[in-house]
Amino acid sequence: MNKGELIKAMANKTGFTNKDAAAAYEAFVSVVTDALKAGEKVQLVGFGTLEVKNVPAKTGINPQTKEAVQIAACKKPVMKFGKSYKDLINN
Repeated sequence: MNKGELIKAMANKTGFTNKDAAAAYEAFVSVVTDALKAGEKVQLVGFGTLEVKNVPAKTGINPQTKEAVQIAACKKPVMKFGKSYKDLINN
């Protein structure tokens, strides 16, 4: 399912117009992005938790030259699904 299909499905489930469903989608993404940028966790009970993990700098190997390369530290967004959601998918 891509973004357009998701928006259509949201519109069908809620009775919103596609335009309103798209606005709700964009607002959700914006709020989650702002929270993650601010270092907050976003906990959606029954679904999962989104957060940003700090990945430390490390040394990697260039596969073509076999040279050691320094890989900079970065922040990585991650999502951990809740147990109840995992159970729902597996049953």
